[in-house]
Amino acid sequence: MEIKTVKLENPDGLNLILGHSHFIKTVEDIYEAMVNTVPMARFGVAFCEASDKCLVRHSGTDNELVELARNNAFNLSAGHSFIIFMKDMFPVNVLNTVRNVPEVCRIFCATANPVEVIIAETKQGRGILGVIDGFPSKGIETEEDIQARKELLRKIGYKQ
Repeated sequence: MEIKTVKLENPDGLNLILGHSHFIKTVEDIYEAMVNTVPMARFGVAFCEASDKCLVRHSGTDNELVELARNNAFNLSAGHSFIIFMKDMFPVNVLNTVRNVPEVCRIFCATANPVEVIIAETKQGRGILGVIDGFPSKGIETEEDIQARKELLRKIGYKQ
């Protein structure tokens, strides 16, 4: 077995969700979950099929995001993994809905940070072991940092 990392390409620092699923209809069901949760959602989703033709299946509402998801999924080529890239929304808006899609087994991350995916590769194929989401901690927040965090959440509409 070989262990390697694959850096996700995300040139615009978009929000993304990376997960693991188990069935070919993942793309259709995630698509439906996204558009039924956030009207006018702009996203692209891609899924690595792990049997039969082993294709990267893809869909979405924004061609550039579909291409980004499709290219990242193919670079990962990890069986039954999926990736969603989104614009003008946050993962928190759809995360519970995506988790509740019947095919979804696991969410590895939901972030806009740089992501490195830790991959195990054997003669049979590839699988995701985990992710490196962002950077190491640089310290412990101060009272000033707490106030700034609370102000940001109110500014972007997530707290009153």
